Amino acid sequence: PPPRPSHDTPPTETYTVLTSSAASDLYKRQADLTAWRRELHRHPELSGEEVGTAARIVEMLTPTAPDGLLTGLGGHGVAAVYEGTAEGSSILLRCDIDALPIEELADTPHRSTAPGKAHLCGHDGHSAILAGVARWLGRNRPARGRAILLFQPAEEDGSGAAKVIADPRFREIVPDFALALHKMPGVPLGVAVLKEGIMNCASRGMRIVLSGRTAHASKPETGLSPAPAIAQLLHRLTDLGQGGSQADPGFSLVTVTHARIGEPAFGVAPGRAELWVTLRTQRDAGMDALVAAAEAEVVDAAGKSGLKTEITWHDVFRHCENQPDATRLLAAALDAEGIRTATGDLPMRASEDFGRFGDHAKSAMMLLGAGEQSPALHNPDYDFPDPLIETGARIFIRCLRSHLF
Repeated sequence: PPPRPSHDTPPTETYTVLTSSAASDLYKRQADLTAWRRELHRHPELSGEEVGTAARIVEMLTPTAPDGLLTGLGGHGVAAVYEGTAEGSSILLRCDIDALPIEELADTPHRSTAPGKAHLCGHDGHSAILAGVARWLGRNRPARGRAILLFQPAEEDGSGAAKVIADPRFREIVPDFALALHKMPGVPLGVAVLKEGIMNCASRGMRIVLSGRTAHASKPETGLSPAPAIAQLLHRLTDLGQGGSQADPGFSLVTVTHARIGEPAFGVAPGRAELWVTLRTQRDAGMDALVAAAEAEVVDAAGKSGLKTEITWHDVFRHCENQPDATRLLAAALDAEGIRTATGDLPMRASEDFGRFGDHAKSAMMLLGAGEQSPALHNPDYDFPDPLIETGARIFIRCLRSHLF
């Protein structure tokens, strides 16, 4: 790696095109980051399985000579720390690194090589943005404070941020500010969406198992079928959602995502059923009330039928809220880089586990437009737009420069 630059000299403006040689250098860096992003895309790994992805991230970070490198953080997370020589703020930039259990249908040279797995939420692109920031920090160390780049695992199932924070080593890197971004289809390419307050709704998955007793299909009365209870719950749980606009603090939504009754046999009346639903509210406080109401409905329906019940909770996401100071930090960076902004249709109904970092730092997340014609997130033909790598890196670098240089 190159020697650390003196803190007595201004940082190199690596994303400013001044000469033809600088333009050539910038083009090469963009091409390298695009190639690296596509390599991640070819080798997707699901939440909690990001072993190869983490290894590629460490390999990319090593030439930037971070002052600290934490691996295996909260599972397969990686954090790189770049220290200044004077006291100052600590800024954490976070990206997510996991993929989805969906078969990719896009016909691109860099399509997924893992059957049934693909980067269809753009986490490969988020990682490439932080890779660009890392390479810049390799040439331009902070004058004060420290920059922390966190490559977080297991965002898709809501467990990653909680595990990173619970890792004892997180205490070594607790920041003053935590910033993140997520690209967003439907928004013009490169346009940022940002505002203070609730950014993402809270959500969690409810798995309900009802157990009775099987019987011959000719004599169902001799068994104990969960079918009537399931039929009741399909309506009553869904009706718990208040609907309306997610901008309303009282917004709530209950979505049935999976149901199964018995086994696929014509001669057997069922004795077991399983129902999966997703609960969604604007705020955590609303989620507590919705959970209590949903559990009461299950107990009531099962009790009337004499069924045994089991309820487990999965994919638990807190609401994500943009703190004012952190939001202003991102807004100033967008303004300095000349990036157009909009308030958008916020908060998003979709959840994000980045909200947990708000318990430990002034935090904010922004959205970055992926194009109005882009396939939606989690669609089988989605692919991250590579021009956003440079745009996202510029925004984050500007945030660091404003406080650490």
